[in-house]
Amino acid sequence: MTVWICKTCGAQHTPSQTPPAHCAICEDERQYVGAAGQLWLDRDAITASHANDWREIEPGLSGIGVVPTIAIGQRALLVQTPEGNVLWDCVPMLDAATRDRIKALGGLKAMCFSHPHFYTGMVEWSEALGGVPIRLPEADLAHVMRPSPLIEPWSGDRLDILPGVTVHRLGGPFAGSSVLEWAVGADGKGALLVGDTIQVTPAAGWVSFMRSYPNMIPLPARTVRDIADRVADLSFDRLYGGWWDKVISSDAKTAVARSAERYIAALA
Repeated sequence: MTVWICKTCGAQHTPSQTPPAHCAICEDERQYVGAAGQLWLDRDAITASHANDWREIEPGLSGIGVVPTIAIGQRALLVQTPEGNVLWDCVPMLDAATRDRIKALGGLKAMCFSHPHFYTGMVEWSEALGGVPIRLPEADLAHVMRPSPLIEPWSGDRLDILPGVTVHRLGGPFAGSSVLEWAVGADGKGALLVGDTIQVTPAAGWVSFMRSYPNMIPLPARTVRDIADRVADLSFDRLYGGWWDKVISSDAKTAVARSAERYIAALA
């Protein structure tokens, strides 16, 4: 049986002898099936050509991507704390070197996510690291392409993972779209890990909010207002998006607030 990876979005699917006929993630209006149609990668076949890219970002925080890039090219974030480690978001594959490195750091207490486009290889990672709990919001369980008993749904708007590590469900692109508040990040000023629940823009110090970035479908003003109001209650100075270059190093809370006002004004 083969683990098939959608070449467009990077989602791993339930092992099968032949590729699935469809990728429901890509057929959703928030993603897309390319002009060439549905394409697949064999998980085992890419081991010789791809590897994980590990980068130390700041004390207690590392990024893990894939080289060469697969699908949308995101990277995961490993948050290290005295009480254990948490993986925020995921990438489509895990190599042996990265698995061993994470184990040497004490393994993982939990995996949690910003939104379904970053679920990707979560089951592979969990199994390889000893059955790590995969914490997913109940609201987005329909978007799981590779079901597993290791998935532990959560409900509500807040999930305390470890002391100083809290997931907040904000909604927006997906009903379960979330951010992670890391209290000691940014030299104790706090960091917010957002995937693309909030998207860092090319213009320095600004973010944006969309239902679909590839298809340019906006969110309604009321949803952006709700996200901005919820974020205003969190403590952070730095913001990490879902890609290496999507970072606001300081005064990120102000950036989110002023960006929300600009967005809402443009819709009006």
